[in-house]
Amino acid sequence: MRFADLHTHTNFSDGIDTPEELVKLAISSKLSAIAISDHDTVDGILPAIEAVKNTTLELIPSLELSAEYENCEVHILGFLVDYCAPYLLSRLAKIREDRIIRMNDMVKRLKSQGITIDVNKVFALAGHATVGRMHLARILHLGGFITTLGEAFNKYIGQNCPAYVSRFKLTPKEAIELILAVKGVPVLAHPYSLNNDKLIEEFCGYGLKGIEAHYPEHLPQITQHYENIADRLGLIKTGGSDYHGAIKPHNPLGKIKVPYSVVEQLKDVKAKLNRVL
Repeated sequence: MRFADLHTHTNFSDGIDTPEELVKLAISSKLSAIAISDHDTVDGILPAIEAVKNTTLELIPSLELSAEYENCEVHILGFLVDYCAPYLLSRLAKIREDRIIRMNDMVKRLKSQGITIDVNKVFALAGHATVGRMHLARILHLGGFITTLGEAFNKYIGQNCPAYVSRFKLTPKEAIELILAVKGVPVLAHPYSLNNDKLIEEFCGYGLKGIEAHYPEHLPQITQHYENIADRLGLIKTGGSDYHGAIKPHNPLGKIKVPYSVVEQLKDVKAKLNRVL
């Protein structure tokens, strides 16, 4: 059988590997396809497309949009997007500006907790990538304020923690509509994090086409639960490792993978959407 890992990140967001390194790893892992789904950016897609030339690996151009619903972060994966669409690029540029403001605010909140770090170190670590909480967690770790990256999220910068700032301007409806507007297929990422299954049906009303039923944090019964929801609502059941590289050693590439038939389902939905448009 052929398999695909449909949730990976590069150093163009909060992953460690370059797109080229990720492609090499995917080939050595004997995957047939990967989706590079960096947070709020498509900048890693072109380098990856160049890297897969003259190989048997298929690159699925994707991204992971950050949205907010009633003070809860919601992540929407967009598969097979038109990653060169000017409309998409302009919207992503604004989102990245919001991320910079958010990071400054989180660093200020950390200072009120007795933790003083230089925000410029966070931006320097992020480099060309969209800056995010993982970069902040790494700086906290390098500064000796935490012993593990998970501690940063559990104690300081996770939802409902003292230094957490919610600044995502997109609603789930807007994120789904943005993906549809650039001919992509919107899929709800890691649905367990919603902690509210009723929202899935609501999102379907906005045009959601799939749900990430297979995810590293899902126990078998949770996977089955979301597969059942997907079947009931007529959603594609995607899955992936949420690979970030060495900073998440417990999530190696291909830890969670799905049959290549899922890629074909995504392509079929995209073709139907394009006919409608």
